Amino acid sequence: MKIISINTNSSLPKYKQIVLSIEVAIAENRLKRGDKLPSVNKVSLEFSISRDTVLLAYDELKKRGIIYAILGKGYYVKSVEFSFEQRFFVLFDELNSFKEDLYNSFLESINNSAQIDIFFHHFNIEMFKKLINESNGNYSKYIIMPTNLMDAAKIIKTLPKQDVYILDQTNSDLKDYPSVHQNFIKDIYDALSKGKKLIDKYEKLILIFPGFREPLGMKIGFEKFCFDNNFHHEIITQFRDRTIKKGEVYIIPDDRDLVNVIEQSTFQELQLGRDYGIISYNETPLKKIVENGITTISTDFKEMGQLLAKMILKGRKEQIENRNTLIIRKSI
Repeated sequence: MKIISINTNSSLPKYKQIVLSIEVAIAENRLKRGDKLPSVNKVSLEFSISRDTVLLAYDELKKRGIIYAILGKGYYVKSVEFSFEQRFFVLFDELNSFKEDLYNSFLESINNSAQIDIFFHHFNIEMFKKLINESNGNYSKYIIMPTNLMDAAKIIKTLPKQDVYILDQTNSDLKDYPSVHQNFIKDIYDALSKGKKLIDKYEKLILIFPGFREPLGMKIGFEKFCFDNNFHHEIITQFRDRTIKKGEVYIIPDDRDLVNVIEQSTFQELQLGRDYGIISYNETPLKKIVENGITTISTDFKEMGQLLAKMILKGRKEQIENRNTLIIRKSI
């Protein structure tokens, strides 16, 4: 079991990274009272650092009463009762109302047992890389939304593997990491199947899929449902200068497109739920009342935050698919 991790690109001094690694290992019960630490020579050779750097870290832990030395034998854990505030690095793609629900739920469930620093990459791979590189070695846990960024997995793998948790979207390159995520292929397929009796009265399903922020699984699941159920369908990248035809149902991941579709339907004097339909992604309070209620496909973001916090606090390593449901309202 790897106890010590050092990132040569971190701004945190190497001896402090050794101290942090041992504190985290004790806090997570990977090191117990009486356990022997890696020798000074072993740590020095493994990370190509001086013995003085390792001794400086071990001396600091000795002064705090966390470890003790036996002459000629090595260093051992003396106490597991010490004040240690974990620091969590949280990297979101963006902040919106439902991600805010997720974050607040996670914060509440952590219950002040860690310092939380949140950052945003805004779907920019260079920003993603920069934030991870600068944080590497400075935190006890790394909670990351990789979205669909190219090479995100390669960058994430530079972090200490045992400290990384994936949130919201995962993929085959990240299958070895614990996660709380959505299964976008299954979720949209199951949601449309649940609403099939209502959408049977329409002639065509249209997915607005820009493909920049949206998970590819949405598109795959949508096409699979349409093929399996012989639905006439279309995938468009944007809703612009388009006339809504009666009998169309729009599936809309982005709320900006939701506004555009509703504005166009108002201009055409179409009645939602009769002349055309809308299924939006991600539940918000406003969707309960807009146009007498917008049908949504949504995961429970509050539950996602709670599950992640529970997994981290209990030291579990799991891949959990968060619940997703179709909330039916008058828009279909």
